[in-house]
Amino acid sequence: MLPTPPPGPLDGLTVLDLSRVLAGPFCTMLLADLGATVIKVEHPDGGDEARAFLPFIGGQSAYFAAVNRGKQSIALDLGRAEDRAIFERLLARADVLVENFRPGVMDRLGYGGTTLLARWPRLVVASISGFGQHGPYRERGAYDLIVQAMSGLISLTGHPGQPPVRAGTSFGDLAASVFAANGIQAALLRRVRTGRGGLVDVAMFDCQVALLENAIARYQASGEVPQALGARHSGTAPFDAFHAADGWLVITAGGDALFQRLAAVLDRPAWCDDPRFAGRAQRVEHQAALKALIEERLATAPVSHWLAMLQAAGVPAGPIQDIAAVMADPQLAHRGLLAPVDGLALHAAHTPIRFDEQAWPTTLPAAPALDQHRADVLRLIEGDPER
Repeated sequence: MLPTPPPGPLDGLTVLDLSRVLAGPFCTMLLADLGATVIKVEHPDGGDEARAFLPFIGGQSAYFAAVNRGKQSIALDLGRAEDRAIFERLLARADVLVENFRPGVMDRLGYGGTTLLARWPRLVVASISGFGQHGPYRERGAYDLIVQAMSGLISLTGHPGQPPVRAGTSFGDLAASVFAANGIQAALLRRVRTGRGGLVDVAMFDCQVALLENAIARYQASGEVPQALGARHSGTAPFDAFHAADGWLVITAGGDALFQRLAAVLDRPAWCDDPRFAGRAQRVEHQAALKALIEERLATAPVSHWLAMLQAAGVPAGPIQDIAAVMADPQLAHRGLLAPVDGLALHAAHTPIRFDEQAWPTTLPAAPALDQHRADVLRLIEGDPER
């Protein structure tokens, strides 16, 4: 029998999850992975719409299964008095409520943030939306593509002069999820000191802009609007994707010492004496010429040869892996990051945080069927006074 993993740091906390699709569910999945009890409250008519998203594995949506693992599900129609009574008894027990409706929906249901805190002042209420709870865009709906576009991320993604390119994963949703989980935990820590919960307002738009790294600073420092650069970096070189004899690799050797090592590996020590490449600023200015020289040399051998040489010399470099290669990566296998979801032919990634050198469990819990845990949830509030 495998040993029972120790309780997570959020063990004992109860989260009511009214969210659906991705930004909210990924946030509550993080909290569940960290030990919280997450009760997913879904509408009886089909539940979270992500349950119908393709593709399906073993009769259920792989999309839904990947971000709702380890949660409990109860189906409640908050338009019915008897279901509202159940929900309010759950609120009396909960530490956190997470929702990602468009602003105003919770107010119309009678469960706006200030209303909730007036009745349950220790509750942490986290609202994730496209543009936040106030501002001229408050009532706009937002999907990841819209947020990537409006935040400027798409303007920085892809190659110069090419059509707009969305980043290959839903950063607009996922950034909001991670910021929301962080904000929730900060609010819970504050509650330890003050005894009171509070409102956590997270906007996908805000989060994506906050993750633009140095683009905003570059614009203000230079007055030039940053543009898409492909894989290269605006402030250091060489830092790019390069083509070798049989494929691509990335090399990041922007510092002078690393550039000298790279030149030695490529048997081109004279590059270090070339005034075009004498320092970081010069290499950035002449990055196109430098890239052409590097690729001319890399074309003489396959990627595997150069990666071995660069690694031996201490020059940071790596292969460009597709998802199949990532799934087979020995580093991830050693750490156990990807694990099978219980009862499903699906692997997913653990929340990538380790505590006290504890290994992650070898399997991940399954996502719930709609209303699967009704009896368990009702037993949880059995005997509680109605609030």
